[in-house]
Amino acid sequence: MEITWYGHSCFRITERNMATVVTDPYDHNEVGYAELKLKADIVTVSHDAPGHNHLAGVKGADWQITGPGEYEIGGVFLTGVPTGKSEKKNGAANLICLLDYNGINVVHLGDMRTVPTRSQIEALGSVDVLLVPVGGGNGLNAAKAAEVISMLEPGIVIPMHYSTPASKLKLNSIDQFLKEMGLGKNVETLDSLKIAQGGLPEETRVVLLAYEH
Repeated sequence: MEITWYGHSCFRITERNMATVVTDPYDHNEVGYAELKLKADIVTVSHDAPGHNHLAGVKGADWQITGPGEYEIGGVFLTGVPTGKSEKKNGAANLICLLDYNGINVVHLGDMRTVPTRSQIEALGSVDVLLVPVGGGNGLNAAKAAEVISMLEPGIVIPMHYSTPASKLKLNSIDQFLKEMGLGKNVETLDSLKIAQGGLPEETRVVLLAYEH
């Protein structure tokens, strides 16, 4: 499996002979970063906002997951877990997306704003890779993100939704989150994260990804 970050909350997750997923595609005119020109089989959208729902940035996606439910597409098991309440009747403010790739569980928290409830945590089950907002704004801030991580105990944490030189949005920098996690500024940054079966760490590891230009 390979996970690539394109900035903000947008990732592409690929695995040989399985469906490719793009999460929360953004409108670069609104949030910055490079214009998205991606291809995928599945697009997931955590909520209806320009930084997360720009479907035009992804070509070839026959499946668009925008609401709660359970799906099996191209060998990938997807579960949408709603959190918070939106202004729309019976709507959720945010959709957590759980992606099961051959037993490796990747959880994208979307624009989660508050610490999840016990029932929401139970719905997620075991979390191997956690894609977590850390920069505040409409998402978790550094302290709340650290609390969520301690609750879920994932193998790997990939921060998202924070300030970078390419972002136009007013968010906190990654430094606050690293400090909250007891890490220095010299955390390794990877171009992408590659995970093999059995390759998960025993203790939670924070990995920073460089955004694709």
